Amino acid sequence: MAEAHSAVAFSFSITHEGWDVNFDREVLHLVWASGIRSWKKRLARFKNNVRNGVFPAPLQSLWAMMGIVLALRYANNTFIKYTDIILQYLPGTSYIWQIVSCFILSLTFWLILIYIVRYTFKIMLMYKGWMYESRGGHKVSLQTKLWGLGVKLLSSKSKPLLYSYQGSLPKLPLPPVNQTMKRYLKSVRPLMNDSEFESMIKLANEFEDGIAVKLQRYLWLKSWWSSNYVSDWWEEYVYLRSRTPLIVNSNFYGTDAIMLHSTSIQAARAAMIIWQCLQYRRLIERQELEPIRVQGLVPLCSWQYERIFNTTRVPGAVSDKIVHYNDSRHIVVYHAGRYFKVIIYSQNRILHPCEIEEQIQSILDNTEKPYAGEEKVAALTAADRTHWANTRTQYFFKGINRQSLDAIEKAAFVVTLDEVPYEYDPENSKKLDEFGRILMTGKGYDRWFDKSFTLCIGSNGRVGFNAEHSWADAPVMGHLWEHFLCGDLVVGYQENGHTKGAPELEPPKPIRLQWNLEPVLEAIEKSTQVSLALVKDIDLRILAFSDYGKGFMKTAKVSPDAFIQMALQLAYYRDAGKFSLTYEASMTRLYREGRTETVRPCTLESSTWVKSMLDPNVDTNKRITLLREACATHQRGYQDAMCGKGIDRHLFCLYVVSKYLEVESPFLNKVLSEPWRLSTSQTPHGQTTQFDLRKFPNCISAGGGFGPVANDGYGVSYIIAGENLVFFHISSKKSSPHTDSNRFAVRITEALNDMKSLHDDWKRSTKQPSS
Repeated sequence: MAEAHSAVAFSFSITHEGWDVNFDREVLHLVWASGIRSWKKRLARFKNNVRNGVFPAPLQSLWAMMGIVLALRYANNTFIKYTDIILQYLPGTSYIWQIVSCFILSLTFWLILIYIVRYTFKIMLMYKGWMYESRGGHKVSLQTKLWGLGVKLLSSKSKPLLYSYQGSLPKLPLPPVNQTMKRYLKSVRPLMNDSEFESMIKLANEFEDGIAVKLQRYLWLKSWWSSNYVSDWWEEYVYLRSRTPLIVNSNFYGTDAIMLHSTSIQAARAAMIIWQCLQYRRLIERQELEPIRVQGLVPLCSWQYERIFNTTRVPGAVSDKIVHYNDSRHIVVYHAGRYFKVIIYSQNRILHPCEIEEQIQSILDNTEKPYAGEEKVAALTAADRTHWANTRTQYFFKGINRQSLDAIEKAAFVVTLDEVPYEYDPENSKKLDEFGRILMTGKGYDRWFDKSFTLCIGSNGRVGFNAEHSWADAPVMGHLWEHFLCGDLVVGYQENGHTKGAPELEPPKPIRLQWNLEPVLEAIEKSTQVSLALVKDIDLRILAFSDYGKGFMKTAKVSPDAFIQMALQLAYYRDAGKFSLTYEASMTRLYREGRTETVRPCTLESSTWVKSMLDPNVDTNKRITLLREACATHQRGYQDAMCGKGIDRHLFCLYVVSKYLEVESPFLNKVLSEPWRLSTSQTPHGQTTQFDLRKFPNCISAGGGFGPVANDGYGVSYIIAGENLVFFHISSKKSSPHTDSNRFAVRITEALNDMKSLHDDWKRSTKQPSS
């Protein structure tokens, strides 16, 4: 218990001579430094809030307005009356008070002008016509060109902070029920026979003409009153109220830049990625991180960045909650079954990479054995949520277990130093499969699945992450990951593989977390068995498709994302012998606090094209025409989803309102119970201006993945990595007789090759110039 004793800042006793107080000056100095740092952050936050509140006008423009008002005050007698009105309410009329009246008047004019500009900017951001037009050439309308010029003029007057655009972003629009119903019925037509579709039409009409009117009225009120009518309910009911294990079912993972291997020294690579993450956290705290803008013009919501660090998911008996701490001076490192608290600040600064490397190496060199239950305690975070909530309340509410749990939950993030290498070999695909599986599940108990993310460091220096999903979506972690991969190349390592520089101070020694887990062993073992069953059941295959990539897809004159989605439709039909309800995630971050919307790639057009590919009587020209129609329909669906015209989030919110009102809807019950047997997502690539594949052509991450949504379905994540490479992460359950990840990878390869052959045949038949 030496740590507990050293944590006492002062002690006192009562003697015959009065109070006897003993101070620990070192600890009090740390308390003082922490307070100073906290106040500096508050002042910086206040300053940034002011700047965000008046964006796009710089604060300096206030003084320009003050100069104009003063000049008019003393040069124009008719202007005096305006300042005289203000003087009537001030304590005096002296020269000083006249200056004060001029300042108040200039401030008023300045704020009125700013909010006129901000409101104008907000109205302009409501326009979404640009989404449906080509990026260049004659297809862009004059209206869109004028709109783009206006947005550029209004948003480029000063450098934006991370949250500068938040107040100008429009709210997510609530679509009319009849439009959502039309889109829904059209989306399910290829999945139903005539009698099933007629039955669905009847249910939909009864819903639209009946209870939907009342539900929509309540939802309209919520959309008017709240910042976003979807996001809080989506977070609460889809994520936090789910009682299923986080491992496989919720958390997702991301991989390293697999074509680079900067260093094989585990401590050095861990130190560098930790330092890069801390630098990124500082950019967020200071709001110096550049906000993402689509086409360099239209801003995306930055709300989700706030909870990247210092955040944990706390289990509850009925519903979990997300807890975010304003600051954290430490991280927690897991290695060989032991947990260590690592202080990452000293002398009022972040430790340098070489200093962090010393701390990490000391953990790797530590030969102490884990306490009883310590090695597998994180299995509690992986398995059933109610079991973890009850165990946490009973055994982690006080004592050293509470202290150690606090250290983990209040950490900036968690780092796992794995004892196995993460390998990539183009000639051996199983190594990349194992790379992804380690990041997705680990051993089932060596990632703290509740934390916003866990950094995973292989014994050979390769890295990855495992992220909890409720606090944000994958593109936010993707942004952090790109920042790290770019920074890793820029900062670099010594020739011997260690971090650069020499320590300027002796870094704080890692503190071993203490546990008393003897009473918890049974609960830990129960969670471990649940977690291990899920680990053993997951089937993961990572396909590196290198025959062609984005370059060829563009020559086919279709969206690369639509091209891949059509390949997935063809692959699934060949695999399952039927079409399935397909989920593709799109973002709604063009709106305030937007998260995701569902695109339904299985459409009438896509199913017609898939059938044509299997019908030998359909000629090449017809197949090409059907493919382009299917891709155009898909792209329009994706654009609709991004512009608030999606199907599923609206129906989801109507369902939530019906549950609050205790009204049963057969239509909504049927819609919300439909399984997504093919769940897909594109990993974003090149979100930051730093990411330049022309400069760093090998800085290509293999992307990341997630588990299947349905027990008899597939989870497919893909990343278009450069012009000639696409990675697919294909997951399924081994226990399902209907799915096989390796088989589906073969189906995807066949579909992509058939689409290439189709395009080549069409070019030859029409004598098109070669691409």
